[in-house]
Amino acid sequence: MMTVATAAPSATLNNNNAPVLSVQNLSKEFGGLKAVYNFNLELAEHSLIGLIGPNGAGKTTVFNMITGIYVPTTGSIKLYGEEISNLEPHKINHLGIARTFQNIRLFSNLTVLDNVRIAYHTHAGYSLYDSILRSKKYSTRERELTEKAQDFLEVFRLEDRQTEIAKNLPYGEQRRLEIARALAANPKLLLLDEPAAGMNPAETVDLMNLIHFIRDKFNLTILLIEHQMRVVMGICEGITVMDFGEVIARGTPKDIQSNPRVIEAYLGPGAAALSEKFKRKKNQ
Repeated sequence: MMTVATAAPSATLNNNNAPVLSVQNLSKEFGGLKAVYNFNLELAEHSLIGLIGPNGAGKTTVFNMITGIYVPTTGSIKLYGEEISNLEPHKINHLGIARTFQNIRLFSNLTVLDNVRIAYHTHAGYSLYDSILRSKKYSTRERELTEKAQDFLEVFRLEDRQTEIAKNLPYGEQRRLEIARALAANPKLLLLDEPAAGMNPAETVDLMNLIHFIRDKFNLTILLIEHQMRVVMGICEGITVMDFGEVIARGTPKDIQSNPRVIEAYLGPGAAALSEKFKRKKNQ
């Protein structure tokens, strides 16, 4: 078996003086609706940052702009100092950004192995001519891609499932497979959109450990959207909070837990004062 390589960005984007991701004054309008307004974010190398907020706050819209699904109305998105806001999704992926989705988007009728092999084919290294003629180069590269995919499955404890159809996996294993497929694209920045959605407590703990593991093993920078506060507070080093399309708070998990604007965004007006009153009573 071959050793799983750690991710490396394109040589043209390997600017050590620039943050991995820099988002400045980003906005997105749909007709008269401002889904995101003046959003700013900077991600340092190897950081693990959470993006949270109530439903409809604009979090997934931000992800969609970073990955090229939506073109920003205004603003800038830079990967290692290079502007990417007008690039198509496949070009952004090739430059080093991969993502998962809130609703699992596997190739459900393909095998576990083929789901990962597909992601590797952006780096196949052979031509259409080679594939039609089944040349020696084609056969060699296909064998290498299969071995790399099998190595990834071993890392994610899915090697015994490689011949199974993806839709037949338990939910938690489908999530792991989706992350494995994203990493097979060899990214430097991984966006996780609600990775713990639908998971039971045991699967959630397993996911938290997995996120820390892959961040270190593959030298990743990770930005995640998550509604399960246990996950966010348990693994994120910093948190950005959105409400109605705008950033309302930034800070450490401890800072965010006690921020009045965050409490009121989730629980409604007056909730922060009520929470503070409860704390005072508890400490008396």
